[in-house]
Amino acid sequence: MTSPLTAPAAPSPSPSVRWTPRLWGTLLVLCAAMFLDALDVSMVGVALPSIGSDLHLSTSTLQWIVSGYILGYGGLLLLGGRTADLLGRRQVFLVALGVFALASLLGGLVDSGPLLIASRFIKGLSAAFTAPAGLSIITTTFPEGPLRNRALSIYTTCAATGFSMGLVLSGLLTEASWRLTMLLPAPIAVVALIAGLRLLPRSARERNHAGYDIPGAVLGTASMLLLVFTVVQAPGAGWASARTLLSFLAVAVLLTVFVLVERHAPSPLIRLGVLRSGGQIRAQLGAVAFFGSYVGFQFLTTLYMQSLLGWSALHTALAFLPAGALVAVSSTKVGSVVDRFGTPRLIAAGFALMVAGYALFLRVDLDPVYAAAVLPSMLLIGAACALVFPSLNIQATNGVEDHEQGMVSGLLNTSVQVGGAIFLAVVTAVVTAAAPGRATPQAVLDSYRPGFVVVTGVAVAGLLITLTGLRTRRTRPSVVVARSTVEEAQAEAVPVRD
Repeated sequence: MTSPLTAPAAPSPSPSVRWTPRLWGTLLVLCAAMFLDALDVSMVGVALPSIGSDLHLSTSTLQWIVSGYILGYGGLLLLGGRTADLLGRRQVFLVALGVFALASLLGGLVDSGPLLIASRFIKGLSAAFTAPAGLSIITTTFPEGPLRNRALSIYTTCAATGFSMGLVLSGLLTEASWRLTMLLPAPIAVVALIAGLRLLPRSARERNHAGYDIPGAVLGTASMLLLVFTVVQAPGAGWASARTLLSFLAVAVLLTVFVLVERHAPSPLIRLGVLRSGGQIRAQLGAVAFFGSYVGFQFLTTLYMQSLLGWSALHTALAFLPAGALVAVSSTKVGSVVDRFGTPRLIAAGFALMVAGYALFLRVDLDPVYAAAVLPSMLLIGAACALVFPSLNIQATNGVEDHEQGMVSGLLNTSVQVGGAIFLAVVTAVVTAAAPGRATPQAVLDSYRPGFVVVTGVAVAGLLITLTGLRTRRTRPSVVVARSTVEEAQAEAVPVRD
């Protein structure tokens, strides 16, 4: 694969190496897909009441408009990541992006709940292929070190920007029609697809693999789908119900068989040896805690602002905006900070800020002053996201061979989605259990507080996991910039923090 990087005659690890217009174009196409994923997730939440009213859907059916996306996304990420390695990252990314555009168009035109849910599942499925393929294109195009760190910080900034803009745009578009929130991603995806056909570097399919791990793909996908499905359904069916317990038992059996198959498969869906790295395990668990705590926080805070305070959808979206704006402004600088301090320190600092932001929010009441009661938490959480999310991506992909980047990317995104699904369900169950018999505003707010405590506790767990990495930091050589192609890089050993 020819790299669009250009460098001076003598290789240097400096991040100031000139980036060509083609390289910028490649990165922007990948960022557009990540932007769309985040945009789509944040826009649908605000539009749900209007969708329910227009299509005459019950609350339980509306849940599946969100859960359908999570099922497709979280259930197929492992398969999506390995498929990108085997069939070619460019091909998988472009095909999945085209499917995403068609599903967005379908979602904006349907007139029934089941069809809308089906379109959301297809969008989640396509995102399960674009996300790991896009991340692995970055990690195989940009050499490990300052250049990759800078690219990943820009990439994750686009995710934060998409999430923030989705909140605001959904508030504006829903005023006209909820269908616009479904249709908006379609033209953006088409433009990115056309640009990607011209700009994305071609990657060879993996030739030296011993066939396809069909049993592993079936078992891995089935176990992830069943896990997400069980967690989503558990609050309604009851966590201690026979149905829920049997579903969790089935998940455990499927995962056990999956591990046994992967240990003996000639070309496994996940090479289990990757998880022998302490840094890799901490990155995956950190992703679970990071996204799980934030999804639970956003869910409860949205209910608090709209149901108890009576704020409009747009007002609520604007309340979250400072966090997203802070991420968008600061994340592009995280790459250089990682070069200096290493990912474990930044992740630990980010989780500490996140814990502080969640803990401060525990003191909110029914008559909050935004600048004093809400804004400090939003700024702390925004700063935490700016540090944690890019650093997790960098830590998970560092030291991984090019032919396994898709696999690791899929695993990281699976951790993110499964963490979000699990802890959102846990927070919902805790709040439901604390629901008052007499629903006065103060009683409802009091029922939310245990949920916020759970959110804070999950962030504390993420912090403790990360702190274990500070005691085992090591230095290792980093591959630096190629003169003409990544494969022809002349490596200069420089110590970096893992």
